[in-house]
Amino acid sequence: MYFSGGTGFIASHVLDCLLDFDFDVVVTVRSQEKGQRILESIDETLRKRTTFVVVDDVAKEGAFDEAVQSNPPFDFVIHTASPYRFTFDDPVRDCLDPAIKGTTGILHSIHAHALTVKRVVITSSSAAMLSPANHPKVYDESCWADITWEQAMNPHETYRASKVRVASLTRHHTLIEIPQKFAEQAAWSFITTYKPSFSLATINNTYTFGPIQRTLTSLDNLNTSNQRICDLVQGRMRAGIQPTAPVFTFVDVRDVALAHVLALTKQDAGGMRFYVVSGFFSNPRLAEIIRRRFPELAGRLPPEEEVEDDFPKDHWWFDNARSRNVLGLEYRRLEHSVVDTVESILRFESEDRGDRDWRKWRWSRLGK
Repeated sequence: MYFSGGTGFIASHVLDCLLDFDFDVVVTVRSQEKGQRILESIDETLRKRTTFVVVDDVAKEGAFDEAVQSNPPFDFVIHTASPYRFTFDDPVRDCLDPAIKGTTGILHSIHAHALTVKRVVITSSSAAMLSPANHPKVYDESCWADITWEQAMNPHETYRASKVRVASLTRHHTLIEIPQKFAEQAAWSFITTYKPSFSLATINNTYTFGPIQRTLTSLDNLNTSNQRICDLVQGRMRAGIQPTAPVFTFVDVRDVALAHVLALTKQDAGGMRFYVVSGFFSNPRLAEIIRRRFPELAGRLPPEEEVEDDFPKDHWWFDNARSRNVLGLEYRRLEHSVVDTVESILRFESEDRGDRDWRKWRWSRLGK
């Protein structure tokens, strides 16, 4: 199978899950060095089932044309390559083009050059569903975010827009900026327009916690969702817990990874979005779990009596029944995810000081 975006936080765990399911995997990376790092981080017994190809610019027209051609040919594709940060210097260059053109580009390449592919799974986000200015009582897969292209030019809204902004599709991959539809829908519009031989599923995961990825070289490059846990562990909130808003829902990265693989292999998953969300959290709740389970870290946290939960009393609800019923997901609880995340951060800090070779330890095996 073909897998784009192999060095990211979620992608790292998806790769582990694919190998656990005995897939042979070709991974897309942006440089030779990143590809080699992935191979070196994998157990030697599994390396023979993993290779990589370099695609240095996923937004470039035809970027995936050669990569999706294989002998033997591919049966499945997972596309996770998309930037995720809270803010961007150049919204179009740094986020919107890689997210939107990367998604439509790989679909065009598969349609033209990989006719054996049966199912494509794309990593979307709950950002494609949430409407902060007008929350419904319950979110499910029928919900789409209410954001325009003009709002996407605000660097703080760019990531959300990259997941919900739709491009009008042409045979030349042109992105026409007409802010009249929503956006992960660029992929769904492709299916409607071209009626390819493959089916599509998307994974709309919320804030994602869990053990840090195998290929991480510095905690400075930690994924955005885990950053708040790292800040607590490293004492950056000792003077006071930062507000949790705007998102109070979480999921464990290992459940997200499994959702991708099950969406490939479950026949009924084709043509569906999946809202992958486990439950609710707040920064004070994270601190409480860390204080109770890691008492040696209590000195890095604010005094317990000064911490007040900021979870809203009138918060909306979510419906994740489709992911449980169709995919069969059984979600990890918040404490399980937080404990494993903290342990992986502490282990990384220890290994970063030279106590052991971090590449010999597979992060995703924590808590299995």
